Amino acid sequence: MPDGKRDRRMEKIAFRMQLKPGMLDAYRRHHDAIAPELVALLRGAGIQDYSIHHDAHYNALFATLWRADDHAMDDLPKSPVMLQWWDMMAPLMETDADGMPVSVPLDTVFHLP
Repeated sequence: MPDGKRDRRMEKIAFRMQLKPGMLDAYRRHHDAIAPELVALLRGAGIQDYSIHHDAHYNALFATLWRADDHAMDDLPKSPVMLQWWDMMAPLMETDADGMPVSVPLDTVFHLP
């Protein structure tokens, strides 16, 4: 866990996404101006300590987040706030037919607590 303040059990997950060529600056700008409603939605879904990192060699994004065991991440695609965000991200990254960013889960092979 990132800090000792949590009463709920937490799980760390990691995943990879793919940026389209030349879209890193726009991606950063959108995240620098992330809407408070989206932040509230993610936190309300049980998400904390969410980080996204860029791999310049592959133009890939690597993300980690902590989520509560009783998270509601599966409900995010039903939210108009999330759908609006994905519409903004669609020109910048690979998405599926529903507009959701393609996300490849990553398995932990090493962890140093």
